Amino acid sequence: MIGQVILDPLVPVFVLYVLAGLAAVGVVFAVWRRLLGWALRGLAAIVILGAIANPSLQQEDRANLADIVVAVVDESASQRISDRAAQTAEALENLQSEVARRANTELRVITLGDGEGDAGTELMTALSEALADEPQARVAGMVLLTDGRVHDLPAAPTVLPAPLHVLLTGREEDWDRRLVVKNAPAFAILGEPVTLTLRVEDQGAAPDTDFVDLSIAIDGGAPLAFQIPVNQDVELPIDLPHGGMNVMQFATPLADGELTDRNNEAVIQINGVRDRLRVLLVSGEPHAGERTWRNLLKSDSSVDLVHFTILRPPEKQDGVPVNELSLIAFPTRELFLEKVDEFDLIIFDRYKRRGILPSLYLENIGTYVQNGGAVLISAGPDYASADSIYRSPLGSVLPGRPTARVYEEGFTPLITDLGQRHPVTEGLEAFSPTPASEDGTPTWGRWFRHIEVTPTDGADVVMSGIDDQPLLMLERIGEGRVALMASDHSWLWDRGYEGGGPQLELLRRLAHWMMKEPELEEEAMWVEPNGLSMRIIRRTLEDSTGEVTIIHPDGTETIVTLDEITPGRYELLWEAPEVGLYRLRDGDVETVIALGPAAPREFEQTIASGDVLADLVAGTNGGIVTMTDGLPSLRDVRAGRPAVGNGWIGITPRDAYRTADVSVTPLLPAWLALLLAGLLVIGAWLREGRR
Repeated sequence: MIGQVILDPLVPVFVLYVLAGLAAVGVVFAVWRRLLGWALRGLAAIVILGAIANPSLQQEDRANLADIVVAVVDESASQRISDRAAQTAEALENLQSEVARRANTELRVITLGDGEGDAGTELMTALSEALADEPQARVAGMVLLTDGRVHDLPAAPTVLPAPLHVLLTGREEDWDRRLVVKNAPAFAILGEPVTLTLRVEDQGAAPDTDFVDLSIAIDGGAPLAFQIPVNQDVELPIDLPHGGMNVMQFATPLADGELTDRNNEAVIQINGVRDRLRVLLVSGEPHAGERTWRNLLKSDSSVDLVHFTILRPPEKQDGVPVNELSLIAFPTRELFLEKVDEFDLIIFDRYKRRGILPSLYLENIGTYVQNGGAVLISAGPDYASADSIYRSPLGSVLPGRPTARVYEEGFTPLITDLGQRHPVTEGLEAFSPTPASEDGTPTWGRWFRHIEVTPTDGADVVMSGIDDQPLLMLERIGEGRVALMASDHSWLWDRGYEGGGPQLELLRRLAHWMMKEPELEEEAMWVEPNGLSMRIIRRTLEDSTGEVTIIHPDGTETIVTLDEITPGRYELLWEAPEVGLYRLRDGDVETVIALGPAAPREFEQTIASGDVLADLVAGTNGGIVTMTDGLPSLRDVRAGRPAVGNGWIGITPRDAYRTADVSVTPLLPAWLALLLAGLLVIGAWLREGRR
């Protein structure tokens, strides 16, 4: 019970002062007139003024509240390397025992993990939230158990109500090696080297080393070994091996005494794109579709087109002098013999043997395909004739043998069951200018010529024509690819006949498939990452797919089963447990994907240091204590005094309390004041009257 005297004047304070002044003037006047009762008059005035001031005794029943010590324990990834977790646990146990020995003191422990995504250690955010949950008047001290690698210092509380201390993990002899990719483009042009800048940094008490080993693996393949200098920027030129996403993994081996190997690797992803698609269009004779082929190819700014067309066959005899037919001779030898390998795609549009291109040239094109080239045949009646290009040396690489029969009737091209799974024709109906019917049958326009062919054993028939006979055939030949369109009426789609059809999309897919673009491979698997989630997509021509094995960054494996979304396409959304490089395998089909940043923020700086928190701690008179120097005891310090010393840290007792009850007792009741004032006034009157 604690009491104190309080005043609760019955009139405003300034009125009380005026009355006191008037009373003083009256007493002085009485003394000047030598009135014998001046003292009694003065006492009466004091009693009346006291009654007006209304003094009271206020008594409070108080319950003392415990002081609070806030401890924020950093359990982020960098705190799990070496023996820092054990150091932190020991320091926390010591702090708990120190607080337990103190009377009227409580400990609040807040644990902190990794920040969301790659936010790092959000220690100040955790401290701010902890202080917001506690009464500021009760907080006697704050202790951070951490390695000092804080990534949200601007989020620190603006006002700290008590001393802030840091118990620092780590050891003086700690050192670490880190691999950094300083610049890496998101995409690069195929065939042109891209320059990456790498750096291997040694941090802390690292041994003297001039060079370290570096391995580079692309798409999870066999790594290539190099040696690079330490603590120097190294420029590394790289040629991307293929189009699409190229995943590159750089790694240095774990050295003796190094803190962790989590920052010895860096993974980057570069999308390989083609600068220009070089196309050679060979037209056998002028016809309605020739202009369509040319317009389609010229409309794409990324296509470099060379058009070789035969406008006047050799057998034509019209008496025109030869020197008036052409200004220059067409460089057929240069194109078809010397520079044929420079083209990405060769298209034969209604071409037949006329003696213009010698068999040696066509044989060279066959070799070009075997070595990785691509040929597309748009067949007309010429393909079924005795002069068919199939009956040339090029026939050995073509996917369909003509039967010499030509259908001249209307038909609607259809996608075969295999075509529904093949990436060239999968979902092609969605690109038609007219919507498909309710049963999914395409409503695109008809064609009016179909060349009957017999597909080879290795050909994939993805579109059919009259009586379900092969219309579009695809085949892999050696390292190259060949496509055969058994009709020369695809141009009707481009002209919009009967609503037209998706000729441009079909041609685009054909070209990209023949260019071996990864997204159009028949047997393919790729991953679409989103944070730590990955959408696994598997495409196959088979009726089913096996289980997918996911190999984690630490070597553990997870086996998952994908769900069929559309014919030949299987997907699964999978949540990864951590960042890093994942390998996925389904039989012979493999892919790799990097989740998270190339270098996690937690492992950019791994040497424990209190430099980041030094100014914040100094502003509260707190201290930074390394755990290996000994665990400190707790002492009481007054507010504003230094709160750290040799082997101890200080907290400021707050003496907080909660008022349970308040009672107010008047010291001068009204009746007593009236009685005393009356007696004093009467006494003064009697004394003065006796004279």
